[in-house]
Amino acid sequence: MHHRIVIVGGGTAGISVAARLRRAGQEDVALIEPSALHYYQPLWTLVGAGVVPVGRTRRLESALVPRGVRWIQDAAANLDPDRRVVETAGGARVGYDILVCCPGLELAWDMVPGLAEAMAGPSGSSNYAPELAPKTAELVGRFRGGEVLVCAPGSPIKCPGAPQKSAYLACDIWRRRGILDDVRVTYATGAGGIFGVPEFARVLEGVVERYGINTRFSTELVEVDPEGSKATFETTGPEGTARETLAYDLLLATPPQRAPAFVRDSPLGGEGPFGWVPVDRHHLRHVTYPDVYALGDVCDAPTSKTGAAIRREAPVVVANILAGLSGREPSARYDGYAACPFTTALGKMLLAEFDYSLAPHPTIPLLDTQRERYDMWLLKRYGLPFFYWNVMLRGLG
Repeated sequence: MHHRIVIVGGGTAGISVAARLRRAGQEDVALIEPSALHYYQPLWTLVGAGVVPVGRTRRLESALVPRGVRWIQDAAANLDPDRRVVETAGGARVGYDILVCCPGLELAWDMVPGLAEAMAGPSGSSNYAPELAPKTAELVGRFRGGEVLVCAPGSPIKCPGAPQKSAYLACDIWRRRGILDDVRVTYATGAGGIFGVPEFARVLEGVVERYGINTRFSTELVEVDPEGSKATFETTGPEGTARETLAYDLLLATPPQRAPAFVRDSPLGGEGPFGWVPVDRHHLRHVTYPDVYALGDVCDAPTSKTGAAIRREAPVVVANILAGLSGREPSARYDGYAACPFTTALGKMLLAEFDYSLAPHPTIPLLDTQRERYDMWLLKRYGLPFFYWNVMLRGLG
């Protein structure tokens, strides 16, 4: 089969692009996506806090694929950009004129020995999978005190603020129960600091101090012993790398993440163990194949991998595709806008908005979003999910 535009991936990016293309009058669009369910993943933070049931974060994919788009419910297995063909796991060969690559990323539990086993055990969980986020709420809810390790890799991950959000919400729950003094929380991250934008980092440093969280930066989780409830870290400093093993009673972990194998193993994937698709950071077009665009978590644009970034990337990709189909050079530009809604307590949120310059990029007039606010919590809990399902995925905003 052959289609003028083929989209690989039916997540936030794929559905948003497909909807915008249909609204622009494109009639020959195909979407390759195997999943029957579509998740609004930003709410998994609140699932892990026991605020939202996981069932409220999912809908049927069939209800979201835009009318007139051909849904090929199969997994992409091989990308051949030289022949302009996508091969699926079911054996189909789908030709294209324009390819939009946005399959998201995969959770690389295997990159940390013992991590997957720890997640299956009685003391480990994560908010990065729909089957684990409810477990986080259960473990946090019944915790009585002890050593808590919250871990995040230094390599790119989706919603990079989510690991520390799980720590803040857990601490607030324990504070409300009167046991926070009996809990010792360590937040260990491979990143060099709490956040890359100084204006927001200062607020988050105050949140860390308020809860008494011990932070360890440039500290990467490298191995877990789930039977012994121990985690080993490598800390990189001016004098080199040192290893340290810490015991835990509760482990809240974020796995390393990478492009899916069919992307990493293809000519479209980039070098290194993560395989992010290399694109022009403004036009989002592949650096080698001009008929390929990539956006969302899988591309190497140097911004946070968030739904807010996709909201700004999708119209750029669509505008540039339409320009190319009309014989014009792409001119729409993405400025690196992304947003991280930091839930710092039950009922409080800080909205960090920024762009490639790592300068604050506020979009909500008359509100100081550089401080913790209850109205921002309501935006996170109710406003953003409504906007996602009813506006963004319909190609309206």
